[in-house]
Amino acid sequence: MKKKFAIIGAGIAGLTLANLIKKKSEHKFMLYERQESLSLDQGYGIQLSTNSTKILNILGFSKINNEKTFHPKSVDFYDIQNKKICELDLSQFNTKENKYTTLQRSTLIEFLKDDIYSEHLRFGKSIKEVSEIKGKILIKFDDNTNDLVDIVVGADGIFSNTRSFFEKKKNEPKFQKAIAIRKILTSKSELKIDEEKISIIMGKNCHLVVYPINKKKELNLVCIIRDKKYDPNNIKYLIDQVVKQNSIFRKILNQDLKSWPLYSTSKIYPSTNNKVFYIGDAFNGFLPTLAQGAGQSIESAYELFNLVKKDSQANIQNVYFKTRLKRAEIVKKRSNINFFIFHFSSSTMQLIRNFFMKFLIKRKNFIQSYLGIVYKN
Repeated sequence: MKKKFAIIGAGIAGLTLANLIKKKSEHKFMLYERQESLSLDQGYGIQLSTNSTKILNILGFSKINNEKTFHPKSVDFYDIQNKKICELDLSQFNTKENKYTTLQRSTLIEFLKDDIYSEHLRFGKSIKEVSEIKGKILIKFDDNTNDLVDIVVGADGIFSNTRSFFEKKKNEPKFQKAIAIRKILTSKSELKIDEEKISIIMGKNCHLVVYPINKKKELNLVCIIRDKKYDPNNIKYLIDQVVKQNSIFRKILNQDLKSWPLYSTSKIYPSTNNKVFYIGDAFNGFLPTLAQGAGQSIESAYELFNLVKKDSQANIQNVYFKTRLKRAEIVKKRSNINFFIFHFSSSTMQLIRNFFMKFLIKRKNFIQSYLGIVYKN
């Protein structure tokens, strides 16, 4: 039986689900976005491990312009003085068709929006009221338009507005006392790193991640700093914490910076309506220290799509929540572990960490159980 979906939020999760419905089913849908346009910030880099590229390739992602993506073969770990600690081989997770990929977020959004932009996407839409009519859900928007649908999918981020209309218990995001700062670097920056790899530089209460985002030698840099407060108008005091550990970062973290506080979901609650689902960060928001934000958004959209596509009379809501929760807990646990070990303040603990990283990174069984379970889903 054909169903009609209302997808709330046109980020990576919502756009992925929209593409799957259009290209791989006969269901109908409309994608609603609160903003007046899609966010196509050119400087925002993302990482896609093979668990997500495998899904995107179903939609034709492998045909994207090769100049707009990059396939780093490894991750180099450094201390804050740029001394290399060890190296993680990413190619062990790759297949011929699916490879670890880095790119600009805007490149992925452009790819996902191309086939649905005009016909299935509506901007400036905020939910005003919801109600149930004869087994369907009526959504009223604040511009006095409405839509009667079979399924509502909240894909509107960690502070999901959709949840506030359907749930008494919200997934309350918690500030993790950390701030992210990012910018784009051009090739041959002052950092002494291999620019064709992902580099993770770990310091006292901070770490930096640098990686290529295309074939034009542009690099995405994200610096995460632990601090109890966040003032977007005064990030200099945060940058000073990094600079005093290595003055080379003064030249790098000096201009064209964007910052944001880091939140994650403390507890995940199931939907109380069997016609309402949540995907991406609206289901569960992670810390970025496993680089799985985009990947889990794509995965959750694919999981939900496959369950609905089967058109089973079973309790899809229950199956989806249990499956996604199990997966989310695996990713969340590893993200939290990485966040902890990347930010040791004690020099003694840093030395101990570095020693064990050198040892464990060579153990294939450990790497497969820690990362393989995520990347090869």
